[in-house]
Amino acid sequence: MTSTVSSTSATTSSASSIRFRVEALDQARLRAMLTAGADARGNPPEYHQVTEAGGTPLRCCLREAESGERVALLGWPLDLPDGPYAEIGPVFVHADGCAGYSEPERYPAGFVDRVQVQRAYDHQGRILDSRWVQPGAAEQSLAGFLARPEVAVVHSRNPMHGCYMFAVRRSGQPAPG
Repeated sequence: MTSTVSSTSATTSSASSIRFRVEALDQARLRAMLTAGADARGNPPEYHQVTEAGGTPLRCCLREAESGERVALLGWPLDLPDGPYAEIGPVFVHADGCAGYSEPERYPAGFVDRVQVQRAYDHQGRILDSRWVQPGAAEQSLAGFLARPEVAVVHSRNPMHGCYMFAVRRSGQPAPG
């Protein structure tokens, strides 16, 4: 199942529906990194105990870590084609694994009312556009990006540090590679 977002164009009065799929980190790849004790750059993950909720967004299950949870900080390769915008960035994950994000057809509840940057990439992995998104406007912004045929994927990012949160693609569109 996939979610549908509506976008109203400034040039027409009709709304177009776009079905999308939210992509958290790949669980098998994440388990392999944690088991091997090495991130995408070969560095050991940094393990922490969360002491205060609200500042550690988990990219494995797309929610904030709660006080007392054990997390790992590691370098994660973004799922973009090889090129100048391919990068490895820092992500927080559950140190001992988790079930992952279970609602790929829904925009993550913990991010709907969060300030974020959405960055749109084309099919070659080049940045096309980006937006600063205010709380409550994430799905509307996403619909605007996904209505553009040249957009292959949209990344949600932390607005202050630029860190990757998750990716969103049109439903049925495969990830690169």
